[in-house]
Amino acid sequence: MTTQLCAWAVAAACLLALPAAAQTASTPSSTAPAGLYQALGEKPGITRLVDDFVNRAVKDPRIGSHFKDTKPQALKESLTDQICQLSGGPCQYEGGDMKSAHADMDITKAHFNALVEVLQAAMATQGIAFTQQNRLLALLAPMHRDIITVR
Repeated sequence: MTTQLCAWAVAAACLLALPAAAQTASTPSSTAPAGLYQALGEKPGITRLVDDFVNRAVKDPRIGSHFKDTKPQALKESLTDQICQLSGGPCQYEGGDMKSAHADMDITKAHFNALVEVLQAAMATQGIAFTQQNRLLALLAPMHRDIITVR
């Protein structure tokens, strides 16, 4: 697997983590690269990306079953806030920590890789520059250890 694809995989996995119900733990703190929020199109651009991503993920035959008990709109709102906050925007993510959110989801490396493809397609469709994609993925990457629950 190439370095680029590994970065996609790590970052995409954290997106699979967010359940529909709000949880109390926060996302790990990080320092967003200067200008990333703006490069993603601020909240409207992030909202479009997440909308596209979730719509694709719930329909994907490889991973859609992981979302069967998830309310898509609640997931979209939570993911939008998470990415907005991580990228340096004014949003406040109030969702759960990744380990708790994935504890009973039986996520394999294959699921993880499938989600990578879905995220990659959504980002490309939204016209997010490759450099900006990598900057966002670098913020999401540290969450990967808590995502795959089936080793």
